[in-house]
Amino acid sequence: MTNNTATFRTDDRSLSARASLASTLENQSYRVPEMARGLVGVPSHYPPGNTHAMARAIEAIARDIPGLEVERHDTLPHVANLVLRLRGAVSSGRRLVFNGHMDTFPLVNRADWTADPSGEMRDGKLYGLGVSDMKGGIAAILFAMAQLSGVRDAFAGEVVATLVGDEESMGTDGTQHLLTHVEAARGDAMISADTGSTRVLRFGEKGMLWMRLRASGKSAHAAHVHHGDCAIEKLLAAMQGLTAVRQMAVDAPAEVLRAIERSAAVSESLSGAGESAVLRGVTLTFGTMQGGRLSNLIADAAEATVDVRIPVGLDTAAVEARIRELLAPHGDLSLEILRRYEPSWTAPGHEVITTLAANCEAVLGRQPVVNMRVGASDARLYRAAGIPTVVCGLTACNMGAADEHVFIDELRALGRIYALTAFDFLGAH
Repeated sequence: MTNNTATFRTDDRSLSARASLASTLENQSYRVPEMARGLVGVPSHYPPGNTHAMARAIEAIARDIPGLEVERHDTLPHVANLVLRLRGAVSSGRRLVFNGHMDTFPLVNRADWTADPSGEMRDGKLYGLGVSDMKGGIAAILFAMAQLSGVRDAFAGEVVATLVGDEESMGTDGTQHLLTHVEAARGDAMISADTGSTRVLRFGEKGMLWMRLRASGKSAHAAHVHHGDCAIEKLLAAMQGLTAVRQMAVDAPAEVLRAIERSAAVSESLSGAGESAVLRGVTLTFGTMQGGRLSNLIADAAEATVDVRIPVGLDTAAVEARIRELLAPHGDLSLEILRRYEPSWTAPGHEVITTLAANCEAVLGRQPVVNMRVGASDARLYRAAGIPTVVCGLTACNMGAADEHVFIDELRALGRIYALTAFDFLGAH
């Protein structure tokens, strides 16, 4: 990581550079949706999540950006990752990282699409598979870096973009690989372009436990129930008992609770009524269930998969302990933890968040709110590495479904917001 003790003098020249940058951004922002449409047309759906073609498309764009350095880090045979670096006039300044993933959901129900999944602009919207999650965000990052390249002599440190694969399968060979092995991927702060809204900046997200619950019994003919022991009934009883985990007490920090409360009206207008309660508490859902062999045989085995989301104020160890306690009365059951990660958050008043919020307000004419995020993103990996992180992306419409789209005006605004935030964050020291 760069030395964040360096200072960079704010003078008339840098102020003039910022004014020039702001004007250029406004005039050139029409390029963002054009770039996004081009990226949408490059297949990178998961499975299999092959990001090589996307990496090549981005490398082609990067070649036309003066001063932009490109590093490629392939991990799995189908996973390509990129690190883009744009250095300012003073190399010892801070480093601001932008993060985005190149893989997308698969195309489902092509017949239900009224627009071209490979990219179509219509009625103020850009349609396409993965445009919201998150090729539009990547286009905004690339646009911001292109415009910042023209004012490199007016800021210190560097802007870095980590553009990765493997996010849809939790990021081990994408973002996590870069954080572990590539020094330039780590910075003084990170802005994730993952799906969300420019009206709600997400400073944290819930943790998660994925589990498999298994019950065993004794098979017998269904007419002879006195000879059998039904695993499905055991499983159902255990599943019902597990729902009590939703009542766990949560000791969340006051500033997190205040942020959730203050943002509720705006955030729930976008994410749906009830989001605030979900952010404050433990949720549990049963994703799959299977058991038995035939209708006329008592089941000797049954299993279910379970998703538990954990708010700030608890950790996975405490929730797992409570789950095992709830399962104890149910006897012959096994619990397997499939995946886990901790809740994470950055202080809502951190400089990267306040700087981003100020530029959202300047570009959009309204002050954003700050809130937690219900779903997972690679932002959690940056926070786990001790890097202050915020998510600011595009409002997702029909994400992962037919006619996925974003609003062109927001897409253009996002590129401007990213560039101004980077300039201000790096120019402040």
